[in-house]
Amino acid sequence: MDQSTNSNSEKEPWNKGKLVGQKPPLNLKEIWAIRIRLQLANRIRDLALFNLAIDSKLRACDLVKLKVRDVSHGDRIAKRTMVLQQKTKQPVQFEIMQQTREAIFLWINHVNLKQNDYLFPSRIKNSPHLSTRQYARIVESWVVSIGLDPAAYGTHSLRRTKASLIYRRTKNLRAVQLLLGHTKLESTVRYLGIEVDDALEMAEQTEV
Repeated sequence: MDQSTNSNSEKEPWNKGKLVGQKPPLNLKEIWAIRIRLQLANRIRDLALFNLAIDSKLRACDLVKLKVRDVSHGDRIAKRTMVLQQKTKQPVQFEIMQQTREAIFLWINHVNLKQNDYLFPSRIKNSPHLSTRQYARIVESWVVSIGLDPAAYGTHSLRRTKASLIYRRTKNLRAVQLLLGHTKLESTVRYLGIEVDDALEMAEQTEV
């Protein structure tokens, strides 16, 4: 038997033993709980990564590949930027809020990153930037730090967080679709799980 084939067949999938499926977004209380812990621990990189993950609403594969030039113009961090999504090959714009800009600026200067450098370089020798697996482990450490179940949350929780908050406040699906970079509105509906949530919400408000 070919040894390489045998090796591949015995290799366990990354998600073995994990809950797979739609991950819930963080709520405002949870966002601030993580943010404050990172600030108190002076985890400069993680604070920049967390804030940008929330603001950008990017998939993990796009977030980890951001370069300094994607979020800055010289010494100034951009208020808005655009990146090409790896999955859809379509551009998507996102905002960078003040506290996120401050966190990114601090991180870039802390490690003296240049314009062509990856924004979140890997500490592993053979990887130029954080891998999606490394990022997933970092997210797991964040949710564990505030007492959440790491099996229930993941990188998509951060992608969904701000989009879910925007939808709850505005009920504007089209806006959320654009922010997430979805090509079809149906994808946004499924992604947010809003039909089920809205139905339950209406049921809870109706007494019989």
